[in-house]
Amino acid sequence: MGDLTWDRAASLATLGRMASLGDFQARSSDGSDVDLAAYDGQVVLVVNTASRCGLAGQFERLQELHDTYADLGFAVLGFPSDQFAQEPVDDADMDRVCARDFGVSFPVFAKVAVNGGDADPLFQWLRSEQRGRFGDRIKWNFTKFLVDRDGNVVGRYAPTTDPVRLTDDIEAALAA
Repeated sequence: MGDLTWDRAASLATLGRMASLGDFQARSSDGSDVDLAAYDGQVVLVVNTASRCGLAGQFERLQELHDTYADLGFAVLGFPSDQFAQEPVDDADMDRVCARDFGVSFPVFAKVAVNGGDADPLFQWLRSEQRGRFGDRIKWNFTKFLVDRDGNVVGRYAPTTDPVRLTDDIEAALAA
């Protein structure tokens, strides 16, 4: 699935069109494929998450953002990763654990790799679109990427950036 999706995005870039969020697919925590084109026209915050990370308190604030702006066309998408050895939950239990422990109702997908040769194509693209302070590598869990209504990455935020601090950027993207 991922390689095919990345090839599609790479082909678009070769043709002179940049890839967008809608050019990718993701696997839901129940194993079904989700076409991210379903989020075309929305502002999206993509976050790599981990339920046992010291930053997991951000789940609640991410949910608050999701609830506050959902009616305006905003969504938070959570992508668990165990690359930092802080996500022991298996995919089948991910939604239940996130809902029970953190009150999360925004979409949480299956675990992905965010760095290295096995990185999920979506995260390869996100990292290439918005480099971080130390290059394109994701430093830690809860790195956040803001995607505008056209599917373009317009912001990257460090793991320690409190989601509440993204309010102005989210509102600007929603108003554009």
